[in-house]
Amino acid sequence: MRTKRFSKKGMWINILLFLLAVIFLVPFYICIVTAFKTPAETAVSTWSLPKGLDLSNFAEAMEKSNFLQSFGNSIFITVVSTLGIVLFSAMMAYSICRNQESRLYRMFGSALFIGIMIPFQVIMIPVYKMFKNMGLLNTYQGIIILMIGTSLPYASYLVMGFIKSIPVALEDAARIDGCNIWQTFWKIVFPLLKPITSTVGILHVLWMWNEFNMSFIVLQKEAMRTLPIQQYHFFGQFTINLNLGFASACLSMIPVIIFFLFAQKLLISGITNGAVKG
Repeated sequence: MRTKRFSKKGMWINILLFLLAVIFLVPFYICIVTAFKTPAETAVSTWSLPKGLDLSNFAEAMEKSNFLQSFGNSIFITVVSTLGIVLFSAMMAYSICRNQESRLYRMFGSALFIGIMIPFQVIMIPVYKMFKNMGLLNTYQGIIILMIGTSLPYASYLVMGFIKSIPVALEDAARIDGCNIWQTFWKIVFPLLKPITSTVGILHVLWMWNEFNMSFIVLQKEAMRTLPIQQYHFFGQFTINLNLGFASACLSMIPVIIFFLFAQKLLISGITNGAVKG
């Protein structure tokens, strides 16, 4: 009787998981199918398969979206921002965790929660005015500083949970051997953070690559636009080109999908080794 109850429960869980998988996969299906269709085929039916594999949408999308330049912008901004997030979050988390007796550092730790809770839309207008006055609009420096600054609270919170599990005795032994605080961090602590820094890095590569709001505010010139911003311009107020827009979306998905396929084992390993603790 108990076995039947568990098997029935397992059946409903599998059905629920299947439905969730369908919900998540439907947008990908529509995107890929529409990218190969002509406008006439798209007008007839959104769900039907294309009559042929026409690659003209991809070629035209690459030309109109200045794909190679936008791709280079996305690569550069994503890589530099992610490296900054990984390094600065590790240093910030270490400083807060190892100085809990200081009221100032405890206040910084509490401020991380505030940073996580405040959405970017709340500070969007002040950030735009500040960046305009500082001359940071349409610059790599501006968007990288903004991406790192808005991502540090969450990334630092993740790293703090992992640092708390590292024995302080290791650092004491390093100091006895003559290491200063910087040598102790970079030679002893930071290598032990590989599981969490890998997790933080992978998550933020995925987020930075698809980031839209901050790039839309800061990068207004066409030469500085990233791939998500270029895709947005296929959907105007009076004209919408679904076929070119979805073709451009498919092209921009390829690099991040390839990255995730190679990095998923490292991500899973970081999580299972206690990367997300707090």
